[in-house]
Amino acid sequence: MNDAAPAPTPAPAPRRARLRAPELIGKGGWLNTGGKELTLADLRGKCVIVDFWTFCCINCLHVLDELRELEEKHRDTVVVVGVHSPKFVHEAEHAAVVDAVERYEVHHPVLDDPELATWKQYAVRAWPTLVVIDPEGYIVAQHAGEGHAHAIERLVEELEAEHEAKGTLRRGDGPYVAPEPVAGALRFPGKAVVLPNGNLLVSDSSRHQLVELDADGETVVRRIGSGERGFGPDAFSEPQGLALLPDGRVVVADTVNHALRVFDPATGAVETVAGTGRQWWQGSPTSGPALDVDLSSPWDVAWWRGKVWIAMAGVHQLWTWDPATGTVAVSAGTTSEGLHDGPATEAWLAQPSGLAAAGDRLWIADSENSALRYVEPDGDGYALRTAVGTGLFDFGHRDGDAAQALLQHPLGVTALPDGSVALCDTYNHALRRYDPATGQVTTLATDLREPSDAVLAGEDIVVVESARHRLTRLRLPEEAVRVDAVAHRTQRAATEVAPGTLRLDVVFQAPGGQKLDTRYGPSTRLLVSSTPPELLLSGEGSGTDLFRELELNPEVTEGVLHVSAMAASCDDDPANEYPACHVHQQDWGVPVAVTAGGANRLPLVLAGLDA
Repeated sequence: MNDAAPAPTPAPAPRRARLRAPELIGKGGWLNTGGKELTLADLRGKCVIVDFWTFCCINCLHVLDELRELEEKHRDTVVVVGVHSPKFVHEAEHAAVVDAVERYEVHHPVLDDPELATWKQYAVRAWPTLVVIDPEGYIVAQHAGEGHAHAIERLVEELEAEHEAKGTLRRGDGPYVAPEPVAGALRFPGKAVVLPNGNLLVSDSSRHQLVELDADGETVVRRIGSGERGFGPDAFSEPQGLALLPDGRVVVADTVNHALRVFDPATGAVETVAGTGRQWWQGSPTSGPALDVDLSSPWDVAWWRGKVWIAMAGVHQLWTWDPATGTVAVSAGTTSEGLHDGPATEAWLAQPSGLAAAGDRLWIADSENSALRYVEPDGDGYALRTAVGTGLFDFGHRDGDAAQALLQHPLGVTALPDGSVALCDTYNHALRRYDPATGQVTTLATDLREPSDAVLAGEDIVVVESARHRLTRLRLPEEAVRVDAVAHRTQRAATEVAPGTLRLDVVFQAPGGQKLDTRYGPSTRLLVSSTPPELLLSGEGSGTDLFRELELNPEVTEGVLHVSAMAASCDDDPANEYPACHVHQQDWGVPVAVTAGGANRLPLVLAGLDA
């Protein structure tokens, strides 16, 4: 006879909401399927992860990398489907989506949805957003932003077990069909620099190499790197920016390795000088010994005022690396995404992607703002100012006075001998010029294909035509090319909200087996602002709750709410002294229209489902 008390019956797991997933539709059709049109019925029996992305978005590129391991580990039960949902006009071009899928090594089916049809069906509000669909076709989770791969993998394992037991799991290969490989000296090159011997060094980003070309810009002298994605002495991962150091060596922004490398043209040696290979997250150190501090998608580098300045695209900041002390530090930006001038450490940037030093100014191609910015000395520090551009949502191709001129996602900037600067206006396929002396913007050349950088070579300028996989030599024209002016705004339907009090709820449910990490204080953060600032009468600023009462100004009929949220969760295991912890974060820019019949609650899903 056993007198021990019976073990308590475990509480049943909460039932998941049964919401049928809408069909995947897009006028651009399917890529990476061998020409087959996919439906959700074709994917029944698989765990489906729908990744809403756009190729300009650095956070979306981070998520592509986060998903690679999960895709490989669960390749017989999981199908990742990318839904490409454009922000910029150029991203709605089908050929550009085809290029991006190859450029970023997307190894799963992609639906080209230029009109945001599926985005609207799934009520998506931000890039990137991940939606998990179970083998029976029901939505079981939604995650916005980065850092969710671990939570999704745990959910996938639960779904595998549940549907294996029910007989509704279908194992086997998914619908991905790899495209045919393409030959050529370069494949989606990113940046270039002129070496002391007159040759050109190019970051051959999609092939994870550097390529030295003869001064003609065509003849390959040598390749540096194995060509396989990696972080060893003979490997890179989507390298971008290059800058010549005073000693003749070249510093390399090894973008997806989140590191700076130095290449010595004399010996061929490559060494790591900054970064750990891990991506920086909120709460990580922002200064210290360079090899001990995490970086986040460094996209370009420039030697200026005795240091290497880094366009840290992944966190919307500029950092510096000091070779003399072997340290790194934040030098501009707060990690908030937007366009805000002022003291460098208080200013906002949006995915800075190009740098050029010129005297007392460091020019910046601030890509998501479609802007030309610059840093200059200001008293004991630096100030960040804007020359061209107005913010995240206005872009186009318009010349004339800088105050009304428009760019479209520029990635490169080059200082010219006369004190002006050339801009690689990437999504306008153009080379533009800004003259500080006159305050005028002109167009130097058109019919380029996604120009991403340019370097001076004598009286010529050599442009990196990334999507044509080549360098193009141009004679700097004395007269500007005339183009028809065009202006655009990001086309997303505004959310109708009522004037007065608006309840903002950021939905976050810790992944299974985890809890909010409160060991060192609050584990959540919420930052709210608006464009125009007058839209909010109260509720702006930072706090630790994931909800906020906002007071809207009835006299402002439309605008954008900028919301940044972060939550940290850890494994819920009291026996584990060092539980694994994870950071979940996302920034939203939500266009709103203030109308009498609008909603008085705005839910934004960081992780989970809105009840």
